[in-house]
Amino acid sequence: MRIDSLISARWVIPVEPEGVVLDHHAVAIRNGQILEVLPTADALNRYQPGTHTDLPQHALIPGLVNAHTHAAMALLRGVADDMPMMDWLHKHIWPLESRWVGESFVHDGTELAIAEMLRGGITCFNDMYFFPQVTARLALQCGMRASVGMILVDFPSAGGSGPDDYLSQGLALHDELRHQNLIKTLFAPHAPYSVSDGPLSRVRVLAAELERPIHMHVHETADEVEQGRASHGMRPLQRLDQLELLGPGFIGVHMTQLTDSEIELYARSGAHVVHCPESNLKLASGFCPVARLLDAGINVALGTDGAASNNDLDMLGEMRTAALLAKGLAGDARAVPAPVALRMATLAGARALGLESEIGSLVAGKSADITAIDLGRLENLPLFDPISDIVYAVGRQQVSDVWVAGRRLLKNRELTTLDQSAIVAKACAWRERLAATATEA
Repeated sequence: MRIDSLISARWVIPVEPEGVVLDHHAVAIRNGQILEVLPTADALNRYQPGTHTDLPQHALIPGLVNAHTHAAMALLRGVADDMPMMDWLHKHIWPLESRWVGESFVHDGTELAIAEMLRGGITCFNDMYFFPQVTARLALQCGMRASVGMILVDFPSAGGSGPDDYLSQGLALHDELRHQNLIKTLFAPHAPYSVSDGPLSRVRVLAAELERPIHMHVHETADEVEQGRASHGMRPLQRLDQLELLGPGFIGVHMTQLTDSEIELYARSGAHVVHCPESNLKLASGFCPVARLLDAGINVALGTDGAASNNDLDMLGEMRTAALLAKGLAGDARAVPAPVALRMATLAGARALGLESEIGSLVAGKSADITAIDLGRLENLPLFDPISDIVYAVGRQQVSDVWVAGRRLLKNRELTTLDQSAIVAKACAWRERLAATATEA
């Protein structure tokens, strides 16, 4: 049978079933989808591929899903480090954004972020930022899969004059993208402290009508919770529940401040959590109780947050940090074992975004979103368990190749749809502008 391509590798890790490692297997691809995962010897007998990529010391995994980003903020990487979150936001990040954020900032920052993510094995990202139409069109142009947030805040910005304007622009973008396979939309009200009840109620109605998820920062810090008490007489999660926002289409990001009763409530709702361990650690926001959430049956995905607070977009690093942090927090070395961490970075992210039928695992019928990792290096030897190595020992520089819907976007560490030298030049130009602003301040 003629097929478009065949990728054979030393190991294929499909994620479904969890913990399975297939030795000397191959992935057959036709029309951007996985046709079959089978032993390499059988694949070579059964198929005549247009291209055959043989990776004898690599593992193939599903493309990593970065379930929470502010991609354009890659341009703010390192401008304000080592300070409390609200000082970081109010005194540094928001003033810089009010001065500089526009379509060119979002384009160049997102392009830098997409390049970094592809080179780290990420094939899908879920974004929340201003000018989502710029992010969507850029991702589509370079072949990256994305869920793009229809941003909503109460206050005006360069991206909109207020809630009505943000929602109007978001709905227009949704209409523009409704027939695109790679780019999906979802509602992205920023946080309980930045969006009031009226706009949130509108989001609930629109999300139900359009069958789109809702992506929101929730219980990120103790200050946020106390602010919610002061402003509304209740904790933010209780308020969201009263507004009927919680449900299988809701994605709560961070969730570091949770009581036992709130975990029970959240589990009953069927909502998802995106854990951003490195951002939470860097901003001293708190600890997401991942082991308790998983024990309650809650789907927990992983995200990097923005590069301004991380400071990288490295999902392999997030996996390792998430697994280690969960063990320390739970006081149990069995918490979040390596196969669970890998699922959190792939299939759990796909599930949170409503994409689990399309991506997140290497099974027949799903899109060929695939990441190849070189496990033949000295630092990975002797190699007893490829999944353990990927979670605990691999660096993102070992990602060699990436495919999205069967299209090779990274080949031997080289980007195929983006001009790396041009991206570097634009990032350096932005550094000069932003540095000058900081000097003026």
